[in-house]
Amino acid sequence: MATNQKREPFTLNVTLDDIRAAAEAIRGSVVETPCVQSQKLSEITGVELSLKLENLQFTGSFKDRGALVRLLALTDAERACGIVAMSAGNHAQAVAYHAQRLGIAATIVMPRYTPNIKTEHTRHFGAEVILHGETLAEAEQLARQLTEERGLILVHPYDDPHVIAGQGTVALEMLEACPDLEVLIIPIGGGGLIAGSAIAAKAIRPGIEIIGVETRRFPSMQQALAGKPPECGKTTLADGIAVKIPGQLTLPVVRALVDRIDLVDEADIEAAVLLLMEVEKMVAEGAGATGLAALLANRELLKGRKVGLVISGGNIDLPILSSIIQRGLVHSGRLVRIHVNMRDVPGMLAEVSACIGNTGANIVQVLHQRTFTTLPVQFVLVEFMLQTRGSEHVREIMGALGDAGYKTQLSEIVQ
Repeated sequence: MATNQKREPFTLNVTLDDIRAAAEAIRGSVVETPCVQSQKLSEITGVELSLKLENLQFTGSFKDRGALVRLLALTDAERACGIVAMSAGNHAQAVAYHAQRLGIAATIVMPRYTPNIKTEHTRHFGAEVILHGETLAEAEQLARQLTEERGLILVHPYDDPHVIAGQGTVALEMLEACPDLEVLIIPIGGGGLIAGSAIAAKAIRPGIEIIGVETRRFPSMQQALAGKPPECGKTTLADGIAVKIPGQLTLPVVRALVDRIDLVDEADIEAAVLLLMEVEKMVAEGAGATGLAALLANRELLKGRKVGLVISGGNIDLPILSSIIQRGLVHSGRLVRIHVNMRDVPGMLAEVSACIGNTGANIVQVLHQRTFTTLPVQFVLVEFMLQTRGSEHVREIMGALGDAGYKTQLSEIVQ
C-alpha cells in the first residue's frame, strides 16, 4: 500500500468542464452503465458498496468512452489517414468498434499473448490486428513505427487528454447516481481511467478518497510515484492493467489527486473474480475484479464507509474463467481428491463408492493406481475426485470411510 502524503499541482489541461463535454459528445453512443448497490458484498466487506458496471459496455469495458472521445476529435484529414493503436485488448476492441462505426480504417498492435477473446473481437470489428511483442511497451514501439511508415494517427490507450476526459465520465456518472460516495476504488494500468475519474470526482466532491489498485506483478504507477525504475513481472491475470510504464500525462494527476495505491496478489484477483460470479452473477475480467480484491484485503481501513468500485471490464477468456471456477471449488473444499487404500478384489470399488454416495458426495472421477505405489501387491490405491458441499462435508466423508475400515488420505493442493 502506498499513500501520497504531499499534494502537488499538475498541468494537464483536462477539467471537469472537459469531462462534462466528453459526456455530452458520447451520450447515446456508449452505455450509461448502472451503478448498483450490492447488499451481499456490502455484508462481506463491511462497507456500503456500489458497483459501477463498465463490463456492460458494448465492447465489454470502460475503454469505449475514451476511444470514442478521441476519435470524435479527429479532423477530416486525420480520419482519411486512418488510425493505429496499441492495446492489451480492451482499448483495441473499443477503437476498432467505434472506428468501424465512424468509417475510419484502424490498425491495432497487440502483444502476442493477449487473450484470444480480445484479439478475435477486435478483428470482428474490422481492424487489422498485428500481434507483436510480449508487452504493451513492445507493441507501442511498432505502433509508433507504423505512424511514420504508413502516415497513421496514433490513438493512445491512456496518455491523451481526450482519452483521459472520456474515461473521467465514469466517475461523473457514479457521482450522479450515488452523490454521497466517500471513496472510489479504481484499477490502474497506464492511468487514464483513474486520472480522468480523479479529476472529475475531486472537482465534484473535494473530500472524496481515491484509491488506485495495481497488481503486485505490475506496480508501475506506484514505482513511478516513488521515483523507482519499473520492475514488473511477465504475466498477470489482470492483463488489462499489465502496464510497465505509466503515462507521462497521467502520472502527475495521480500524484496530485490519488490518495493511495493498493497492490493485490494473483490469488486475491482469482478469488474476487469468483466472488463476483457467485454473489452478483457477474463476469469480470482480472483487471475488472482488482478493486474488489483490494477492498477485501483492506476492508478494515474502509469499514462503514460508502464505497464506489469500478468493475472496469468483463473480457475474460472462457478457458481462464473455467480454470478460475475449478480452482475456486478446490480452494473452498467443494472439489476434492481422496486417496483410498483397498483390497484389489471384485466388488470392493462398488462398496467404497456406495459408502461415499451415502454421504451425499458426487463422484466425478476414479483413478486406479496399481504400479506406482508401495502398497502390497494385493492392494490398489484409488483416487476419487468428489464434488462436496464444503470442508465440513469433506470431514464427514473422511469419517464415514474411516468408520468403514478404509485407510484414506486427502490430497493436498500443490503450492
